[in-house]
Amino acid sequence: MPVDPYFTDMFRGLAEATAPAETDEEREALTEAFFEEFKAETADWDTTGISVEDTAIDGPHGPIPLRTYRPEGTVNGALLWMHGGGFLHGDLDMPEGHVVSLELARRAGVLVVSVDYRLAGDGVYYPVPIDDVHTAWDWLCGQDLPAGVPIAIGGASAGGALALSTALRARDTDSRPADALLLAYPFAHFPNPVLSAAMSAEMAAVPFRFDTDGIEHMVRNYVGRISDVPPDALPGAARLDGLPSTRIVVSEYDDLRASAELLERQLSEVGVPVESYLAPGMVHGHLNHAPILAPIEASLDFFAKALHA
Repeated sequence: MPVDPYFTDMFRGLAEATAPAETDEEREALTEAFFEEFKAETADWDTTGISVEDTAIDGPHGPIPLRTYRPEGTVNGALLWMHGGGFLHGDLDMPEGHVVSLELARRAGVLVVSVDYRLAGDGVYYPVPIDDVHTAWDWLCGQDLPAGVPIAIGGASAGGALALSTALRARDTDSRPADALLLAYPFAHFPNPVLSAAMSAEMAAVPFRFDTDGIEHMVRNYVGRISDVPPDALPGAARLDGLPSTRIVVSEYDDLRASAELLERQLSEVGVPVESYLAPGMVHGHLNHAPILAPIEASLDFFAKALHA
């Protein structure tokens, strides 16, 4: 199907909002202000039945802010969740952090912990964000949860890479292994796999793309270089056997779709149970918008069903 009208309208509005910009700095500031309006739309998202609490834990690089989402009644499991933002942007309040956590806590009846991991920049590089997430994982696994309930880890885009990297650490260390892995349009490979010729042509409808320069900037900002990238930094390059059952949400119109689809093939090849959902008409980051569209609802339900298992 074509790009959903919700996003074509958004693209048009962003183009109009940034038209006065004369420099890259002005354009970035106007873009950020434009998307702040989307965050405001979901700032008061219904929390009925969910207790939301901000806390912090000690980590190897300093305090790590967390936000917990605890449903009323019996807790069926737990999920550690990481927002996206190219390792450079994002926070607990963005819809991809706050609304997704609320909705998964509500739909699956699980405790969700959202991690405000350190963002790359100002001297912060790999593996600091993974260290934060791994610390939060160990903390969550040590909480007082009903005996035998599953504990999952997941994230979106760059947060998906951090979730996968942490699952690999848990597999290879004395941490508790994850019971399930939830990845939304993950950024898992560098270089990013190339889209098919047909999909590249269809992507012409999307004005904001992950081009080569942009991806190299993300990786250089996160790792400090674009050569000799450690396998677990963009963990599609790592050894992937022994991971838990994995669910992957893929946006139809997304340059990173090729990374998500390659990761699915890699996991399947090494015997990891994996299932994906292609969200029709959606662009990268569709979970960073209110679940008012059917494919966003379906993406959340796809993940929630994995947490019921």
